[in-house]
Amino acid sequence: MRKWLLLACTALFLIPAVCKAVNQDSLWMYEHYTKKEVYIPMRDGVKLFTAVYLPKDQSEKHPILMTRTPYSCAPYGEKNFRPYYNTYFNNYMKEGYILVVQDVRGTWMSEGKFVNVRPFNPAKKGKTDIDEASDTYDTIDWLVKNLAGNNGNVGVLGISYPGFYSTMASLSNHPALKAVSPQAPVTDWFVGDDFHHNGAFFLSDAFSFYTVFDHPHPKPTTVGPKGIQYYTRDNYKYYLETGALPNFSKIIGDSVTFWQEMYAHPTYDSWWKARNVRNFVQNVKPAMLVVGGVFDAEDCFGAWNTYKAIEEKSPATNNRLVMGPWYHGQWASNDGTHLGNVRFGSNTAEYYTSNIEIPFFNYYLKGKGQAPAIAEATIFFTGENKWKQLPKWPPADMSPTPIYLQDNGKLDFTKPAGSNNFSEYVSDPAKPVPYTEDVHFNRTINYMTDDQRFASRRPDVAVFESEELTSDVTLAGPVVADLIASISTTDADFIVKVIDVFPNDFKYEEDASTEHRRVPSSTYPMGGYQMLVRGEIMRGKFRNSLETPEAFVPDQPTNVKFTLPDVAHTFQKGHRIMIQVQNSWFPLVDRNPQQFMDIYKATDKDFKKATIRIYHDAQHPSSVILPIVK
Repeated sequence: MRKWLLLACTALFLIPAVCKAVNQDSLWMYEHYTKKEVYIPMRDGVKLFTAVYLPKDQSEKHPILMTRTPYSCAPYGEKNFRPYYNTYFNNYMKEGYILVVQDVRGTWMSEGKFVNVRPFNPAKKGKTDIDEASDTYDTIDWLVKNLAGNNGNVGVLGISYPGFYSTMASLSNHPALKAVSPQAPVTDWFVGDDFHHNGAFFLSDAFSFYTVFDHPHPKPTTVGPKGIQYYTRDNYKYYLETGALPNFSKIIGDSVTFWQEMYAHPTYDSWWKARNVRNFVQNVKPAMLVVGGVFDAEDCFGAWNTYKAIEEKSPATNNRLVMGPWYHGQWASNDGTHLGNVRFGSNTAEYYTSNIEIPFFNYYLKGKGQAPAIAEATIFFTGENKWKQLPKWPPADMSPTPIYLQDNGKLDFTKPAGSNNFSEYVSDPAKPVPYTEDVHFNRTINYMTDDQRFASRRPDVAVFESEELTSDVTLAGPVVADLIASISTTDADFIVKVIDVFPNDFKYEEDASTEHRRVPSSTYPMGGYQMLVRGEIMRGKFRNSLETPEAFVPDQPTNVKFTLPDVAHTFQKGHRIMIQVQNSWFPLVDRNPQQFMDIYKATDKDFKKATIRIYHDAQHPSSVILPIVK
């Protein structure tokens, strides 16, 4: 390991000071920690492979901080350490934590059968009634009874899928579990996370994930699945040419159980609801720190709504929310200064780990210091680039305020006048609107802040723009699209985007304090940039019910109303607010055939053009309801 680090530094031409710091931290870890690999028995006899990093210091008792993951606790072998020294986790090591990583049931070196988002079982009675909460309980129980030098306090944290296992851990009710942090937690794979949003299938994420994940695992192994190979230099072209959803199913094959199950459950039925952990977060015992990114392309929904569900169903729980301006997991990186072309004025990731997460676990697991001064909601507001500590989310002074689509592409807070006014265009599945410009191999991490000028120039995107703002407008909470639309067919998707249009002379500059500020400069020209603040899709047939789809009556004005994930953004004076409405978002989302049908069974011949009308007159006032704070 040490030799590899030296070679890596040399090969990458890192500056000597960086190489020295990396090696000093890695050597410190080897000098102060040992690693054990153990099989921990569950109540049904299945054993879970667990890597334990133990401090050599015996002068005090140590807390346990655990992550449970389906992505492997590698590297395997007691002489092979995870590179904690190269992440903010080196702070936990210097605080003397016992760090634990476990392969969840049925993955990698653990025994048993893996089940994707295994449902919580609230009525566990016997040894064979297991779920992720019971596996967490049994693991914690073994750790506190068998690890020498532990202080009896356990915390759990994890990002993304490990975030789901963290939420499940909070339901274990083990008395030693004192603090849990679900971060970008997988929460509801039909309504808002990863693979579906409001019933619309997020094709590129699902396909790329299941070509390498959840393949047959007949016995414990340290070798990852071979996966399914597919090659493309242009993901828009590849997904378009592959065609209807059954064609992707043929590529995946029959071995990936969950892929087949998704196709078999095209509505929000009991199968999906059993996999929505928000339904089970009653009487949560440990202190909770729910963390997420406002621009998290995978699990933005999960963070906002896990927090809200705990607030509603477990009001006595010590529950806190942190949302920064991050992509998926960016808060755990070393750089939280920007996303794509948008800069945040400081290293927001460093602020979070130093001022929130580490003090949170130190207090509840080590009893270190006073109770951390973590607000109910610590939210970073883009646009003005400020952290705000709020006593409530959404803020008490938030007022849902409609901004109305107007004739001639205008946008205003007053209702439209006149009659029979609408914007009309043709949605053609053969030429779907891309989710971002340029050519990419994979879905980008920064599309949620991308410049939308490429879309506003298309004839199949309806664009509405306000006048230049005379004062700041701050949004804090969920956005609601409230459209009146008609289509010439029986189904269509509706994508609504909230966009911040920068002034024509706007530029970024990096000043002497390394903070990015709005000052005249040619360093980062952003004039006219149309920053995506929030975008979301509604599969039209689910507009009234995710459980019971409903066809459109052709050419009949129909209300399409749905909620977009929360935003925290300030449109500054001199900027403009823009709303874009479109009917495809490809290949981020699969194409709607624009016929009322089970899309998972569609053929390449089923796709039809549709004439779309977005109404904006006195009788049919389409609007987007903005969560404006005073």
